Amino acid sequence: MKYFLVIILGLLLLLVLGCTGNANQNTSPEIISTLQTTPTLPAPEMRVTQPPDAEAATRAYLDAWKAENYEAMYAMLTKVSQDALTLDDFNAHYQNVANEASLNNVSYKILSSLVNPRSAQVAYQVILSSVVVGDVQRDTMMNLSLDDGAWRVQWDDAIILPELAGVNKLWMDYRIPARGDIYDRESHALVSQADAVTLGIETGVVGPDYEYDMLISAWHTMDQKPEVHPNALLPTLQNYRDYGWYLGLGEVLANAPYRGFASFDGAILTEYNSRFYDESGIAPHALGYVSAIQAEEADQYRRQGYRIDQKVGRAGIELWGEKYLSGKRGGTLYVVNAQGNVITSLAETEPEVADSIYTTFDRDYQLKVQRTLNSFRGAIVVLERDTGRVLAMASSPGFDPNAWDTANYNSSFLLSNIFNDEYKPLLNRATQGQYPLGSVFKLVTIAAALESGLYTPETTYQCGYTFEELQGLTLYDWTWDHLQRGDETPPSGLLTLPEGLMRSCNPFFFHIGLDLFRQGKTTAIADMARAYGLGKPTGIYGIDPGEEASGQILDPTTEVDATNQAIGQGPVQVTPLQVARFVAALGNGGILYRPQVIERIAPPGGEPIIEFKPEKMGTLPISPANLKVIQDAMLSVTSNIHGTAFRSFMGTEPVAGKTGTAQDPPRYPHAWFAGYTTANNPNKPDFAAVVIVENQGEGADFAAPIFRALVDLYFKGGRRSFPWESQVGVLETPTPEVTPTP
Repeated sequence: MKYFLVIILGLLLLLVLGCTGNANQNTSPEIISTLQTTPTLPAPEMRVTQPPDAEAATRAYLDAWKAENYEAMYAMLTKVSQDALTLDDFNAHYQNVANEASLNNVSYKILSSLVNPRSAQVAYQVILSSVVVGDVQRDTMMNLSLDDGAWRVQWDDAIILPELAGVNKLWMDYRIPARGDIYDRESHALVSQADAVTLGIETGVVGPDYEYDMLISAWHTMDQKPEVHPNALLPTLQNYRDYGWYLGLGEVLANAPYRGFASFDGAILTEYNSRFYDESGIAPHALGYVSAIQAEEADQYRRQGYRIDQKVGRAGIELWGEKYLSGKRGGTLYVVNAQGNVITSLAETEPEVADSIYTTFDRDYQLKVQRTLNSFRGAIVVLERDTGRVLAMASSPGFDPNAWDTANYNSSFLLSNIFNDEYKPLLNRATQGQYPLGSVFKLVTIAAALESGLYTPETTYQCGYTFEELQGLTLYDWTWDHLQRGDETPPSGLLTLPEGLMRSCNPFFFHIGLDLFRQGKTTAIADMARAYGLGKPTGIYGIDPGEEASGQILDPTTEVDATNQAIGQGPVQVTPLQVARFVAALGNGGILYRPQVIERIAPPGGEPIIEFKPEKMGTLPISPANLKVIQDAMLSVTSNIHGTAFRSFMGTEPVAGKTGTAQDPPRYPHAWFAGYTTANNPNKPDFAAVVIVENQGEGADFAAPIFRALVDLYFKGGRRSFPWESQVGVLETPTPEVTPTP
């Protein structure tokens, strides 16, 4: 029976096949094609689901590590791993590895993988790049589990390095080179590691019979520091004595002759070793200072290879030159167990000696320049006229960079004075101070007038007490202000354009600004100011860009704006450094050089890696003929008996310059003088300089005498006393005799 059924089924199969063949013969080609190409689907129980790519999951985790996206990494962990380790602990773990190793990069390469239905292992090579010890390269492995269709990382320390398996950690043993010194251009130390002594007075025990002698002794010990005579400090000592307060004076090198001061009752002297800023700070704003790494900065600096007890540059050259002065740090990267015992070392490097920085300053000249400001607020910049080299830079009030060393007994006293001073002694007025320029701006306006084609050197104007070309508004000349004070200074009268600059005639320059505006040349003066380099940073080399202000030059929108701008008032804002640079360009033929405070950078006893080179940044858009007109007019300011600065420059080297008195209501005006020398001395290159004295009065009364002192100190080594001094360096009265000035 069984065989009969097989035969019957076979016959039925043949019958079906035969019928199918006949059907195909009667079916359209399109249907036949469809029938022939339709795939046969496997039974449901035969389908296979491919697991996700384990290597891709590993790459995602390692890429997140490279990007330091620890939160994303944590999200890729298995639930078991997350239960064992909080997100904060996970972040801290990776952050500590990065800090301890001073990591600056993580890279990897996948080597192989082994995938099972529910688990996987991916082998990879990891390279940890350290700024201290270089690359640490290891082969390691990551275990993964399949969870809800995605691979999750089974976290353990070996994912980072195999040596960290368990509870092992990294530890860097740093070897730190000594910080590099800072010198003047002739290799005289300005900043170095040295033994020092602080000087101070316990005022409660100082007797009135010897208090003055005690101050005199300290004054001489500190080389005339503080910068005012003991007569000026005596009231402070007496006031402090009423409360029994400590009076900190400053610091000297340990080899200084301070024994005389030490013999007085009440003298407090404390020895310490420090990064020492000589003379309580020579060019402190330009050199800057160092201070300890703060807690909130620790991670940032550890990543750069610093030990957290180091001091780092905070301002000036100390900040700008940090990468040179800090040297190449070395060390050994160890693996330690939970008890802190060393298990093995991973990598090691030796430190490299730090470079020293040689500035463009002359130590003695810089010190004398900053002392010419005495108790004034203001700034001085002296540039080598034909190169851009900064010969001196001073800002007053100054500060003592030694204040940030906690080993200095005077530290808290000095820091308290610095941070509580309303006049902001940390502000570098030479590069960050922004002021109206007053009549010195007329050096811009005269150039715009001559280049406009509307004015020539022969153009004349009747300069009176007032200016009445603006309807309903009267403006005044500086001679009017003198007349109101009882000084019968006559108006200047009929002047040519160069004479207008010599006499600093306000009405003449009001007229130029208004005339250019009305004739459609509304931005001529503003454009010339910007071509002079105003309204943007100079890009001084050697000081951090964040420590230089840009100033402000706006296009005038009204006739009043135009007249105010023409004499450097209104919204005009400049920095002393900008002014010194464009005045140098007027003197050197029109070249705007980049100011530089770095002469060279070199390792001790080695060849320089950086040397000063003049860098041209632009050219004044003034024809040679017009530039000569401006230069001659500037010479007449100091050499012509009618020039506004004639009295200050009699009997000295030839100077071309311009006075300025910038209004700053309701306070007294700022006093300006800017100019350059024309001595052509083969041993002393000519310089350009600017002096500003804040809220003190007129430029001819204060700034011009100080500029004269800069000239005498540079070419002769000494200076005469100022009108406000009883002798050189000793203040007498804050009010010098008044002389005519714009």
